[in-house]
Amino acid sequence: MKAKALKIASAAVLVTAGITAGMVMAKPYEADSAATPGTVNDPVVTKSYVDEQIAKLAANGIGNGSSGNDGSGTSNAGSSNTSTEAVKLEVVEIPLGKTLMAGAGAEVVVRVGKAVAYSTTTDGLSDLTEGIDIKSGKDVPKNHLIWFPRDGRGIQGHPDETAPLTVLVKGSYTLK
Repeated sequence: MKAKALKIASAAVLVTAGITAGMVMAKPYEADSAATPGTVNDPVVTKSYVDEQIAKLAANGIGNGSSGNDGSGTSNAGSSNTSTEAVKLEVVEIPLGKTLMAGAGAEVVVRVGKAVAYSTTTDGLSDLTEGIDIKSGKDVPKNHLIWFPRDGRGIQGHPDETAPLTVLVKGSYTLK
């Protein structure tokens, strides 16, 4: 009977020692995984600091976008956008005989109609879908992402077209 009680007592001591050792060893791991607020690993910032940083980004031209064209042949692409909202795709209808002149960095996708590339230089438009350069006067394929690396380039309706051209535009542009 004494031997059985001794075995139970020994087992209880070993289990208690194991649990205690586990708790002591686990504390350093808990401290490493949960950073203390306000430290380098978990800085605390105020709303005013975040607003200030967003304003700085907007002042440096990040987040600027186009609100499109008001129909007068000019666009308000130079206005500063201080919101954190991303630049959105805008559906633009290009009337017959007009050319959409895209700003540097603008992106266009032709949706309805046949389009032709326009450039004031020998360089063309970047077709990011196919990875080719579209020279001035060449057809612009539908549903391809076209990027305008510089000003002075655009898209116009094909001379055979009888209906307006519909495109999606992301970025600044003017209609001429």
